[in-house]
Amino acid sequence: MSAAPSKGTPRESRQTRPRATTLRDFHEEDKLGAAYDMQLLRKLWPFMRPHARLLAVSVGFIFFVAAVNLSRPLVMGRLVAQAERGEPSGLLTSGLLLSGLVVGQQVLSFLQMYTMQIVGARSMGDLRAHLFDFMQRLSLRYYDRTPVGRLVTRATNDVDAVGELFASGVLNAIGDLVVLLGIVVMMLKLDVEMSLFAFAALPLVGVVVWFVRTRARHAYRDIRVKTARLNAFLNEQVAGMSVVQAYAQEGPMAAEFDGINIEYREANKRSVFYEAVLDAAIEMVGTLCIASILWWSGIDRLRHPSTVATTAITFPLVVTFTQYIKQFFEPVSLLAQRYTILQSAMSGAERLFKFLEEGELESEPTRPQTPANAEGAKVRAAPTLATPPSGGRGGQREQSEPAVRFDGVTFSYKPGVAVLKDVSFAVNAGERIALVGATGAGKTTVTSLLLRLYEHELGTVSVFGRDVRDYDRRSLRAMFSVVPQDVFLFAGTVASNIAMSDSAPDMARVELALSRIDALDVFRRRQGGLLSPVDDRGANFSAGERQLIAFARALYKDSPLLILDEATANIDSDTEARLQAALEVVMQGRTALIVAHRLSTIRAVNRIIVFHHGKVVEVGTHEELIAKGGVYERLYRLQFAQDKREQPLSEV
Repeated sequence: MSAAPSKGTPRESRQTRPRATTLRDFHEEDKLGAAYDMQLLRKLWPFMRPHARLLAVSVGFIFFVAAVNLSRPLVMGRLVAQAERGEPSGLLTSGLLLSGLVVGQQVLSFLQMYTMQIVGARSMGDLRAHLFDFMQRLSLRYYDRTPVGRLVTRATNDVDAVGELFASGVLNAIGDLVVLLGIVVMMLKLDVEMSLFAFAALPLVGVVVWFVRTRARHAYRDIRVKTARLNAFLNEQVAGMSVVQAYAQEGPMAAEFDGINIEYREANKRSVFYEAVLDAAIEMVGTLCIASILWWSGIDRLRHPSTVATTAITFPLVVTFTQYIKQFFEPVSLLAQRYTILQSAMSGAERLFKFLEEGELESEPTRPQTPANAEGAKVRAAPTLATPPSGGRGGQREQSEPAVRFDGVTFSYKPGVAVLKDVSFAVNAGERIALVGATGAGKTTVTSLLLRLYEHELGTVSVFGRDVRDYDRRSLRAMFSVVPQDVFLFAGTVASNIAMSDSAPDMARVELALSRIDALDVFRRRQGGLLSPVDDRGANFSAGERQLIAFARALYKDSPLLILDEATANIDSDTEARLQAALEVVMQGRTALIVAHRLSTIRAVNRIIVFHHGKVVEVGTHEELIAKGGVYERLYRLQFAQDKREQPLSEV
């Protein structure tokens, strides 16, 4: 969110300034230092290199178009000369030749722009794919402090701005420069004195370009920043619209939007002003040059009466010169327009490459995964979905190493504020362990470190006897199934959401997973069955149905390690009773870590690990911890009193 609207806006009185200032700091981006176009273009080259052949073809067409442009004034001058001499056959020939040049120029221009657009579309497609891959490899720390709208702006608006280099023909500046050089050579060859007189006003263009250059870049930089802030604010407001309406904050939010919108508008006004200054200056200089040619021709006529055969300046020469002058300022005007587009594109490129240079990517394994290690991970896989294990709780075979071990682990989300402090515990294969503690005690952080969503600072986190930092992240996470508290459903179908771990759902496995938790009929009754559509974030499903899909996901993935992160915390008691059987099925034969909030979810665990202020303070069974009368007993009385009334203690 942003600062309040400027003074005089109708909604200013409704703006809460301290809140807006604080949120401005969150949504605002850092100012960029000096950037050089050539450096940015070199960074763009890797995305253009795969399409270098097509780019070369497009550049080749540029030179052909330039050659045709240089020929047209000569043909027009010859046509006027033939008209003066009264040569009908020459007029016909020159007219046909001029028509052919015009048609040829249009055809070549079409081919040139088409090939350039293809190069641009493919290059920007590669850039977007690279950006998306990069986003997937960014650490969660980066996402914790970065607005979603800003990231969306990087992958959409900024890439589109860079794409304008191709779409608006900015790279055709090469051809414009060739045409300019050719026109200067041709004009000097025709008449040196008149050429120098015509070019006398050109320094004015240089002064204007110098004036506009840095100011336009700053204006377009500002547009990029304001666009990101606008997108971030809109994303936040749309996602939280129910809260905004519930607290009747439409007015203050609209006032904040006014402020951001006004700043965005003012940034665009500045860029339009500089673009208009450049266009008007070039148009004025072009007109002055043509006027100077006509004036000089008139002076020359007075010095050389028409009766003199050696007249230096003839009417065909004046026509040729004025055509060259027009052609000279056409590319100059195009260069000016392309220059403003270039500033916008370079501003977008600055933001893109600053983003790509972020140093917060997920780290690689400290020890490469060998084939032997990979095979070891496969040996530890859970029994197949079709044949669940038998033989009592924790039906997995004995393991020489604990399935999970924390040894002296310390972790902080923010420097100096430890969330976990010297945490040590071990979980044997097949055990069901509950992690219990007050909000903020560090329970969910433990699961995040196991999955390497964050990197621990001190100590060792190991899975099946191997440090998690030695695993490839995908191999490590393939050993876990996670059932979160807030289930996120993606747009698609019920089947595709259950089969998240596969590129395409195996319908037989989807049905088996749902039948194992006695939920197949629940989803078959929906229109479309397992192929029924899922709306944005699963809005067309109840909380219980979303949770069942999450359980089915875990069964479908069939991993040996299971994390239940307060999986029934937001479910009412009646729905929770239905889900208990599903929970038992999901945990069967797996090593389970249960982040516990409600008593019913931990009644069948082997041990309970109690966290308090980031430390493990108690470990034991429910009965042992109640008898101890420590932290768990107090939590039990305060947080689990309702569950105690609903369920007999003997069930625990």
